[in-house]
Amino acid sequence: MDVILESVRHLLDPDWIMKNGGLYLVLLILFIETGVFFGFILPGDPLLFISGMVIASVDEAHYPFSESILNLPFWMLVFMISTILGNYFGFWFGRRFEFLINRKEDTWFLKRKHIQAAHDFYEKRGGFTIAIARFLPIIRTFAPIIAGAVRMDVKKFSLYNIAGAVIWVGFLTSAGYVLGENAWVQKNLEFILLGIVLAVTAPVIIKLFLGKKPNRLPKKVAQKPVI
Repeated sequence: MDVILESVRHLLDPDWIMKNGGLYLVLLILFIETGVFFGFILPGDPLLFISGMVIASVDEAHYPFSESILNLPFWMLVFMISTILGNYFGFWFGRRFEFLINRKEDTWFLKRKHIQAAHDFYEKRGGFTIAIARFLPIIRTFAPIIAGAVRMDVKKFSLYNIAGAVIWVGFLTSAGYVLGENAWVQKNLEFILLGIVLAVTAPVIIKLFLGKKPNRLPKKVAQKPVI
């Protein structure tokens, strides 16, 4: 567990990222987290924000263009493609290994509680789950796997897959790019990252678990006998 926590801490350090693969490492992490069953431990939301900071501040030699404003859409597009492919992999895995997904017992690599959480979310939101799950840790890893296991229509899955990637990557990477140069943000980066996770997760969780209370049926009014 200590090794995992230490690894996650490194992934939240912009300097460590640039020394150990740069944004190419981010591409791999995004692919794994959005569809490979063990990727739920990875910090996708803060990682996208940090990537925006890196794009805005790093030496231009690390990028294909000389202007950071051109590098931003380039890397956002590449990040989107990575997460889209990750979801497609998860979808394929769910279809191919449906018998493992539907097991009642835990396996060494698939925990029933994670599968059940994604399944319950899918039951409530349907295909929209694939898009909105991008903002939910753990759920975003297992949602495409569940979609594959329940044989969701590929065209419908593709629509939500692409839409979710555009919104998730676009919002968080742009925010990092715009705010990353701010001295206060750099000084309080850990709190900013925690706030991001809470901000993108809390509304969805509240909506999921609270929802709308069912309307009570009006009491029947006793009818006067017709004379």
